[in-house]
Amino acid sequence: MRLNAIKSWIATLNARELLPESLRPASSDASFRRYFRIDDANRASFIVMDAPPPQEDVRPFVHVAKVLGDTGVSVPAILEQDVENGFLLLSDLGNTTYLQLLTPDTAHKLYMDAIEALVLMQAQSQPDVLPEYDRALLLREMMLFPDWYINKHLGLTLNEKQQATLNSIFDLLLANNLAQPQVYVHRDYHSRNLMVLSQGNPGILDFQDAVFGPITYDLASLLRDAYIQWDEELVLDWVIRYWERARRAGLPVNPDIDSFYRDFEFMGLQRHLKVLGIFARLYHRDGKDGYLKDLPLVMEYTRKVAYRYKELAPLVRLLDELENKTPAVGYTF
Repeated sequence: MRLNAIKSWIATLNARELLPESLRPASSDASFRRYFRIDDANRASFIVMDAPPPQEDVRPFVHVAKVLGDTGVSVPAILEQDVENGFLLLSDLGNTTYLQLLTPDTAHKLYMDAIEALVLMQAQSQPDVLPEYDRALLLREMMLFPDWYINKHLGLTLNEKQQATLNSIFDLLLANNLAQPQVYVHRDYHSRNLMVLSQGNPGILDFQDAVFGPITYDLASLLRDAYIQWDEELVLDWVIRYWERARRAGLPVNPDIDSFYRDFEFMGLQRHLKVLGIFARLYHRDGKDGYLKDLPLVMEYTRKVAYRYKELAPLVRLLDELENKTPAVGYTF
């Protein structure tokens, strides 16, 4: 049904000389959105986004594409749109994701390109352009962890003491997150949403949920990626390189690198808890089991950060209780 509607819409774009018979799947994501690739008479390729109402709304995508595009980063150009029916025709940023090309040999160059683009985007942030990443939204995201990971995935219910422990950890993370300087936040700035381009690298996709929020969020998404892991020494080096560039660009990062790294880790922990919940929800609610294999890495990130800080020790104990593990000896800062 939707496929026929897409083809009918394409047929109305006469000036584009698109070839309906060349329509083919390009990718799908964790939402209801689907993407198709299509060629024109000159063999140039384009992307058709199918975002079926009422589950999806293309207007945030259209708005954020302009906001980010105006900063100078590489995002798809919106060539045609049918907002009411949820169709967009986009320029094609290719089919090579960072995840496909990342190796120990390519990583430094690719990550430095992504960091340069991130600083460029953040340096032009303005309030009241994107929705605010406020306490309610940050907390709602973390609540996915008890609701979907603990209750649904592990099949457990927190007792009163455990719930109080989790609440105190949430309060600690929220206090840190909300105290950070606020900038444009992509919210999924990672290896599956960054495309390798010959010029203007990286191409940036899946930005429709962008907000105005904590400055370390996208850096944590990038360097503590749920789909690929790097040695701590490399991550620390890239964080420092980001921090140096951000300061040169006039961004209000914490002037103390140790404090900035702590902000990065606490922001990452908020995201890890959210992602554990999201991956569990994708499986249990949406029947998408492909994300289950990524849960162990996200939990590893969660535990490593919690081990490192004395104030997060209650979270380690809670995770041990939930997973029936004996406490491990950790180190703290």
